Amino acid sequence: MASAAEQLAANLNFSALAKAEDLKKRIWFTLGALLVYRLGTYIPMPGIDPTAFTNAFNQARGGILGLFNMFSGGAVERMAIFALNIMPYISASIILQLLTTVSPTLEALKKEGEQGRKVINQYTRYLTVVLAALQAYGIAVGLEGGGGGIVSEPGMFFRLSTVITLTGGTVFLMWLGEQITARGIGNGISLIIFAGIVAELPAALAGLLDLGRTGAVSTGLILLIIVVAIAAITFIVFMERAQRRLLIQYPKRQVGNKLFEGQTSHLPLKLNSSGVIPPIFASSLLLVPTTIAQFLAGSGPEWLQYMTTILGHGRPGFMVLYALLIIFFAFFYTAIVFNPVETADNLKKHGGFIPGIRPGENTAKHIDYVLTRITVVGAAYLVIVCLLPEFMVAYAGVPFYFGGTSLLIVVSVTMDTVAQVQGYLLAHQYEGLIKKSKLRGARR
Repeated sequence: MASAAEQLAANLNFSALAKAEDLKKRIWFTLGALLVYRLGTYIPMPGIDPTAFTNAFNQARGGILGLFNMFSGGAVERMAIFALNIMPYISASIILQLLTTVSPTLEALKKEGEQGRKVINQYTRYLTVVLAALQAYGIAVGLEGGGGGIVSEPGMFFRLSTVITLTGGTVFLMWLGEQITARGIGNGISLIIFAGIVAELPAALAGLLDLGRTGAVSTGLILLIIVVAIAAITFIVFMERAQRRLLIQYPKRQVGNKLFEGQTSHLPLKLNSSGVIPPIFASSLLLVPTTIAQFLAGSGPEWLQYMTTILGHGRPGFMVLYALLIIFFAFFYTAIVFNPVETADNLKKHGGFIPGIRPGENTAKHIDYVLTRITVVGAAYLVIVCLLPEFMVAYAGVPFYFGGTSLLIVVSVTMDTVAQVQGYLLAHQYEGLIKKSKLRGARR
């Protein structure tokens, strides 16, 4: 017999959504916040000649710069106030999480729970401002050295205004993402990146079809791209839902004069516990050293030019480094979000055990053994999804929006958001059932 939760989940519908006032407010807040973000990607940065910059951008389009433009929702192409997007915040998060594993102070803060997490988040915000200011200054210098009349009045005032504008844009997006997470639906940071990709998708589709109309891309290739995209989406959905469930048993227990039978449940371990974090982290790290080099247009240091060359899309160096970073962050982030020792201790406290495994340390080792092996499969899945389309981007001229990273972000964020909406609807229906039962009890 199906449980009450399964029956409610099966009966979720839009009529329930109409009655869930809190959920409607959250959805409208999220849509309003994303609209504000999209408007900001069209506000140009002061002191820039838009026509001259567009010409320079079109000449340098592609590679990491094109990927950066995709994540920013086209803000880089327009050199808008949100051109840095949320990437400095992601880079700061990476650095703080790495430092947490080696710094006793940060490790102690992490163990303090909610209060320690707030302190670490505050450190992340401070580091975000520093990284954004450094990147903004590098962009300002690069724009001045780009020539072509991009900057109307080069000088320290332009550099200062650029740093303030771009850093302020990143800080605002960081705050906006936190507001979406707290008062809206879904993860705010992921939704901002998601909104940027989806907003530029129609233009990318139109551009691809126009290439087919002019004969630059064959009809067969367009059909192949559509088939590959559908297959990739299906594969992503399947892998994101895949789980390895460990059998957990609870012994018989006696309460008063009653003897309750032992219960059986499962400990679900997701095949990809890290979600979309590894590709985003890997992309952000690849963006940092090459963004400045792209704008320097050949006038930068020799090592920067060399790095730009080896990290170009389709280059073996880019593919290898991208794959290694994805694998590293898949294991690293899984280790952060799931603690086998803590899970084993919780099972022991509640009397649960894995059949054939002793409670405590042996259980923790077994969970870590299983988690490590399924993470290998999850990391391989992320590498396949993110790299195979990159070959199409490099050798078939497919727009960046059809890359594996963009598909993974769009599908995963959509699934997570829908799951949260269903969770709110389920909670709302439970509240309705409780109210009805109370009314029936009062009438009796």
